[in-house]
Amino acid sequence: MSGQNSDICDLFVIGGGINGCGIARDAAGRGLSVKLAEMNDLASATSSASTKLFHGGLRYLEYFEIRLVRHALAERETLLRAMPHISWPMRFVLPYHQDMRFEGDTPTSRILNVVMPWMKGRRPAWLIRFGLFLYDSLGGRKILPATKTLDLKNSVEGAPIDDKFEKAYEYSDCWIEDSRLVVLNARDADQRGAEILVRTRVISAARIDDLWEITVEDRDTGETRTLRARMLVNAGGPWVGDIIQEKVRINSTEGVRLVRGSHIVTRRLYDHDKCYFFQGTDGRIIFAIPYETDFTLIGTTDAEHTAPDKKPECSPEERDYLITFVNQYLKKDISTDDVVWSYSGVRPLYDDGASSATAATRDYTLKVDDAAGAPILNVFGGKITTYRKLAEDAMEKIVPFFPGTSGHWTAGVPLPGGDFPVDGFDALVTKLSADYPFLSAFWARRLVRAYGTDARGILQDASDADALGRDFGATLTEREVLWLMKNEYARTAADVVWRRNKLGLRLSAEEIAALDAFMTSARTEQQAKAAE
Repeated sequence: MSGQNSDICDLFVIGGGINGCGIARDAAGRGLSVKLAEMNDLASATSSASTKLFHGGLRYLEYFEIRLVRHALAERETLLRAMPHISWPMRFVLPYHQDMRFEGDTPTSRILNVVMPWMKGRRPAWLIRFGLFLYDSLGGRKILPATKTLDLKNSVEGAPIDDKFEKAYEYSDCWIEDSRLVVLNARDADQRGAEILVRTRVISAARIDDLWEITVEDRDTGETRTLRARMLVNAGGPWVGDIIQEKVRINSTEGVRLVRGSHIVTRRLYDHDKCYFFQGTDGRIIFAIPYETDFTLIGTTDAEHTAPDKKPECSPEERDYLITFVNQYLKKDISTDDVVWSYSGVRPLYDDGASSATAATRDYTLKVDDAAGAPILNVFGGKITTYRKLAEDAMEKIVPFFPGTSGHWTAGVPLPGGDFPVDGFDALVTKLSADYPFLSAFWARRLVRAYGTDARGILQDASDADALGRDFGATLTEREVLWLMKNEYARTAADVVWRRNKLGLRLSAEEIAALDAFMTSARTEQQAKAAE
């Protein structure tokens, strides 16, 4: 991987989530020298624990967050063109039943309760249709198909749904492999000259003579060193407030509200490839999404979270809430026995004083502090769909400190492996399968979904599976693992089977332990060679 040897860089980014990596990529592409430090693995926190959607946020219209929805809708197709391997269009089915009531408290519901008191506790059909009309219209949609009405009694989409639901609305959004998005942004930043430091913890940062002096610790070796930068970017996600108070020690009244979102994964609940959008009686919504071919992803919750260092976990109460929620819609109830995995992430929402976690804004806020010398940009909030726009807006704050820096460039520029047409995925799979006939259908699709055109860089001249080295199970081979260690910063089995892919759903604990031992040995061998 490339790196920088200068003692002083232009930009030092704290945080290897989507915001940090997106900013690092944008800045490096404009010619700035960039270093990024992540205390764990890339995307190890919030950015690998999303609902994995590029979406406008249909429910945000109820909170009148028109700007956020418009920006997110416009971004969907820009992002699709840049990463057709890890993102793709998805149709969403919203079942409607006139007697479904909810007790949600939104600005829209409060207005309706005044002007239409007989509708109390309901989202009327006209309101849903109007919201979907706005959803179709706000973002300049060109690739994605428009909303339509479904007859659930006579469609495959109605097969798993309770018979009381006769009608549904179907609209478009997109799927995104969230943790791969982060890694590919980091790779692209690296290829443009940035230095990506994983498992590197920032101990302190202080302004000295118009520069930041940043002390970092390598968490694998325990070694510390001091780096210098002209500007600091605090993209610490849930830790953004702690970094302000404990690491850089500046006065700020800005803060984040930590909201835990939990998800459960079950065996596949239905046979088609569309997602369901379910409305709850409490005013919340959840999704049920086809996941990793053989599974269904259900989420999310909104619960207050007390501290960033407290590991987020899906509580039994949240699990049961999601199960009960889904069972209001399905013909066949699910139970805890159907849950094969769960995960939880902490969303660092900008603290706007909202009355509940659900109502707190998903928009982002960017604040520069340069009153006492070298500038720092603090990043609050944000959502995965608008990460690229957030990076552009961040650069608008950064560029004034670096005269002569070039302008916007990221819109539509492919991420690594994404240099093929937005509708070219199937053709790429077909060609890969023809050139490497030993690949199973699942294996070929998995490689193209993860790596796009880079899949050939992994397979190279292999004529059979044996040429790819040790088989770790579920189509994961030694060749792929070593490629991930060399090119995508992977150091442990968890990095590989939960963030570079989701093969942890298919591998046993013993297989994952064997992979971890192999990677430890390979890393030790690499370090010994480097020391020679």
